[in-house]
This record gives sequence, structure tokens and C-alpha cells, in this order.
Amino acid sequence: MPVVPRSFFSRPSQDVAPDLLGCLLARDSAEGRRVMRITEVEAYAGPLDPASHGYKGKTPRNAVMFGPPGFLYVYFTYGMHFCINFVCSPEDECSAVLIRAGEIVEGIDLARAARSGASDRDLARGPARLTKALGLARDDNGLDLCDGGPLTVLARESSDFTVATGPRVGVSSAAEIPWRFWIEGDRTVSAYKAHKPKARSSATSS
Repeated sequence: MPVVPRSFFSRPSQDVAPDLLGCLLARDSAEGRRVMRITEVEAYAGPLDPASHGYKGKTPRNAVMFGPPGFLYVYFTYGMHFCINFVCSPEDECSAVLIRAGEIVEGIDLARAARSGASDRDLARGPARLTKALGLARDDNGLDLCDGGPLTVLARESSDFTVATGPRVGVSSAAEIPWRFWIEGDRTVSAYKAHKPKARSSATSS
């Protein structure tokens, strides 16, 4: 299967996101090759999107998001997990697609070792789980997805599926924007959980 070209990513994230469904993410390492079929994604639109890491502008943490397109943006969350995004849009415009879930279709033994105790369905069912299953972490931030290197996006073999769309998950701002896309009926799609704001203590005066 051909490598997805950089021009594929040089579009707004909300256009790229549904086209990534069914594509393969191939990870080569010293241990061997792992390949994941992408089944769920979520688009973020940079400075136009209050839920995006790029909303307040460029920082050392999010610099990769500002292009060029076709690179990997890795971020650390909840003090314990890494999540991966594919950078989209022309350079300096800043948008990205969060990879939310997938199905391991090659190198399943390596994924099982990385996610000990998980069922095959759950190996990559969720953004933090898939990153661990593929052996990706902070040092992979900035990898080129289009140059045939250790992390590559391959074109999908078939588009014989229905794309579903709905609100985004786990964000407190603009969650209602229907920029989460998934393969309808696929068993590896993560369970939807609406964001729950943290409880705030209240005080009364008399």
C-alpha cells in the first residue's frame, strides 16, 4: 500500500480526519513491525478552536502543530499517558487530528506485550492505549509520517464502511462540535464519555 503523501495532510483537520479512517499506521522498531488500522479520530482546528492545544498560539510544547503538515505531535496528559496527533493544514496554520482508536492488524504479539492483560479488542481502543500498544512516547514527537521512516501512514485498502460523526470526547470547550469520526459498528471504537467538569467547592456568607 502506498504511503499517504504530504498533500493529503495539507488540508483542514476536519477534512483530513474522516479520510484517515481505514488507513494503516505502521510502526517499525528494533523489536519488529506493528501496524494499526485507524478506526476513530478527532479533529482540532488550532487558533480557531478553544479545545485545541494551539488555541493560544505557538509554544515550545505545541510547536510541531504549526507545521509543516504530515508530522507527528505527541503530548503527555494526566501525568501518565501519551497521545498522538497528525499535523494538518498548510504550515503556520496549526490544526491536527487526534488518533483515538484502532485495530492492531500486524505485530499483535508486540502489542500484547506492551499492553499486558488487555484483550485484543482493547489493545488500541483509546488514545492512550494505542500509543502504548504501538510503543510511541515523547521521543517520537516530530516524526515525519510521509518519508517512509519508522512511523508511516499507509493508504486504506477499502472504504467499504460507514463513517459516523459526533461530539468530541474529554474536552471542556467546544465539545459539541461534531469532529469525532469513527467507523460505524467497529468493535475497537472507544466508548463515548462526555466531559465532566471538576466539582468546585462553594462557600456561603452570612
